[in-house]
This record gives sequence, C-alpha cells and structure tokens, in this order.
Amino acid sequence: MDMRLIFAALALAAAVKYQGIKEKLPLAVGPQPVPFSHKQHAIAGAKCADCHVGASAGERARLPDAARCMVCHIGIKKDSPPIRELARYQAEGKPVPWVRVYRVPDFVFFSHARHGKAGVDCLICHGPVPARDVLQKEVSTSMKYCVDCHRARKATVECSRCHELGQ
Repeated sequence: MDMRLIFAALALAAAVKYQGIKEKLPLAVGPQPVPFSHKQHAIAGAKCADCHVGASAGERARLPDAARCMVCHIGIKKDSPPIRELARYQAEGKPVPWVRVYRVPDFVFFSHARHGKAGVDCLICHGPVPARDVLQKEVSTSMKYCVDCHRARKATVECSRCHELGQ
C-alpha cells in the first residue's frame, strides 16, 4: 500500500477526532501604528477588497500599504496626524507596520480566492469587522473551527486541501 495513502488515512482519522487548541476569545492585539476604524470606513462605503488587495479573488489578502490608503486620503482628512503619518510611510517607501489580527500557521494554506468563489463572506472568518473601531481577534482560526465550518457547508475536509502531505 502506498505510504501517502496510509498517511492520508491516518491524518483524516486524526482530523475527525481532533479537538484543537482552545482559544480564549476575544483576543486583543497590540496597538496599530496608525489608528484605524473599520467602522468609520464601512460607514463611508468602503468594502474589504477596497483596502485588502486579494481579499476576494487572490490567494492571499494583503494588509493595505500607505499608497492604497492615500488614494482616498489625498483629499480626505489629509491634515490629520494619522493621515500625515501614512503620507510619511508612502513618501519614504516604507511599509506600514500593521499588527496582524488573524493568522494561520505556516503549515496551513488558506485560499481567499477559493473561499470567495464559494461565497464565504469575510465576516464568517473575521467577525463583525465593519462594526468595530478597534479590531481584536473574535473568530477562531483553529483547525476545529475550520473543519466544523467546512462540514456545515458540505465542503471538503480532505487534509491536502489545507496541508501539504509528504511532497
């Protein structure tokens, strides 16, 4: 019998029983380098993909760079200290050192494109972001949460969809 098949069967059996690490949520993260209100931007009509390039069609969603922010802020609140700070990052060609709120382990591959194509709304994985002035981690990124969601949507729980197996 092929070892990869044996490994896959064992991994699937483990996934069925796996309970995962309990996360204490909500979980606050460190302060952002520039104060940012998702709520204020949502009220103004901004959508997730307006700022997070790749959020709806790319494999990875990126955190916004200063140039992306300055598309709107070249004329909106341009004299406020936070926007001047963003303009400085842009002028110096430096990335904004945003503090990540959601992260999956390096051995997990999460495709925003695949989830977007399946009609999974950003709020399912990221929580009520448009209602928040300050973000904290409110939704689990544990394997158990993901597997439960996949099962509820009748999506695959095949290990190799999210993990590379013996390649």
